[in-house]
Amino acid sequence: MPATAIPDQPVGPALPDWTPRQRPPRTPAQGHYCRLEPLSAGRHGADLYAAFSQAPDGGDWTYMPVGPFADARAFLQFAEAAEASEDPLHHAIIDLQTGRATGSVGLMRIDQANGVAEVGYVCYSPLLKRTRAATEAQFLLMQRVFDELGYRRYEWKCDSLNAPSRAAAARLGFQFEGLFRQAVVYKGRSRDTAWYSIIDREWPALRAALQRWLEPGNFDAQGRQRQSLSALTQGLAPLAAPAPEPV
Repeated sequence: MPATAIPDQPVGPALPDWTPRQRPPRTPAQGHYCRLEPLSAGRHGADLYAAFSQAPDGGDWTYMPVGPFADARAFLQFAEAAEASEDPLHHAIIDLQTGRATGSVGLMRIDQANGVAEVGYVCYSPLLKRTRAATEAQFLLMQRVFDELGYRRYEWKCDSLNAPSRAAAARLGFQFEGLFRQAVVYKGRSRDTAWYSIIDREWPALRAALQRWLEPGNFDAQGRQRQSLSALTQGLAPLAAPAPEPV
C-alpha cells in the first residue's frame, strides 16, 4: 500500500532528498589550538597515560565506562582496543604547542541512515581541561558531523549525576532533552542518563558563537577570555517544532 498521508493523522516534515550519510572518516581535523587524530596506541598511548597521570586521583573516570587504570600496561590495552574500534571512533587530541596528546574523544552510536551521531568517551587530562584546545576539540567534531558529513542530529549523553559533564554540554550549546531513568548499568551501579542534542538548524548560529569564542582576539595577554562561551550561546534558543493540530 503506498505511503500516503492519512487525513487527521499529523506526520513529520517530508525529506524527499534525504540519503544516508557517510561514516566519519579516520582523518585528522586541524584547528588553531589542537588537532584531532585517529587514536593510535603506538603514537599516542604513552603521552595520554602521562597526561592522565597528572590527575591527583581517579575521579575523572568515575562516570566513564572504563578506568581508572592501574598502570601504563592496563591503559595501553585500553588504547589498543580503542584504536581497533569502529564505533566508538576514538580520536586523540594533540596540543599544537607541545605536539603531545593530552586527551581523547570519540564519535559513537553512529547512525548513517538517520544522520545521527553522539560524542562520547570524553577523556580530558588536567593538561587539557579549561583550555581553548578543550573547547576547540569539541568544535572540530561538530564541524565534521554537520558541515563535512551533513548529519541532522548530534547527541551528548551522560550520567545525570555528572554535574561537570552536564555543565559542559550546556556551555557548548547542547539543548537538554530529558532523563532516561535506569537506562544503563555500569561499574555495578544504575545510571539515569541525561540527554542533550544539537540539530542541524541550530548549528549555523552555534558555529558562529564557537568561532567567535575561539578567536585569538577573545583572549587577553594572560589568556583570559574577554567574552564567555556561555554568554555567546545563551541567546541561542532552540527553534521549537510546531505543536500538532488537535484531532
